[in-house]
Amino acid sequence: MIKHIVLWKLHDTVEGRTKQENAAQAKRQLEALTETISEINVLEVGHDFSKGDSSADLVLYSEFDSRDALQRYQDHPDHQAVAQFIGAIRSERRVIDYET
Repeated sequence: MIKHIVLWKLHDTVEGRTKQENAAQAKRQLEALTETISEINVLEVGHDFSKGDSSADLVLYSEFDSRDALQRYQDHPDHQAVAQFIGAIRSERRVIDYET
């Protein structure tokens, strides 16, 4: 089992949209991937409520059967489109992929 976790800090505003609006849009887009990418076993997206100095704004937790399945997910055009949107709204990104 592969676990893929990504944390993002978001810009306060991008193209007139607030951080909260962009986070909600990213959440919707990420969750929609479960409808088109069969390799996803589990996908959860959460917004931070602690608002601490060291916290991220948005987190993705996902599970895949194998490293190959994770790679197919990452290469999928629908994932690429979401990644492009998030790339425009994020100021920082951290990722960890591990096997259990």
